[in-house]
Amino acid sequence: QVQLVESGGGLVQAGGSLRLSCATSGRAVMLYGMGWFRQAPGKEREFVAAISGNGGNRDYADSVKDRFTISRDSGKNTVYLQMNSLKPEDTAVYLCAAAKGTYFTVLTTSPGYTYWGQGTQVTVSS
Repeated sequence: QVQLVESGGGLVQAGGSLRLSCATSGRAVMLYGMGWFRQAPGKEREFVAAISGNGGNRDYADSVKDRFTISRDSGKNTVYLQMNSLKPEDTAVYLCAAAKGTYFTVLTTSPGYTYWGQGTQVTVSS
């Protein structure tokens, strides 16, 4: 059973930073492509960032490019999302997800992801 557990969310002022972590349940999951998505109240889930299973490819939503960085540490079975220069519009529940068969590629659409965490709340005050 694959489990993904997010942490690191919280309340931060605009312009601040947070680092989200996604701990995975096993080493096999670290071969999967991983993604971060977010969902704000009343809005649809949207793609934030993704990284391939081998860590060599990354992609970001235009709204977070140059502010957010996705990375992975296979030794710790953890994927990170470093968020800098946060804006009030970044407020949302952030979820991590894992996709099989994406060792060399990145996946930016949610239907392709097999496993999902429960999410962590990020609130950015103005």
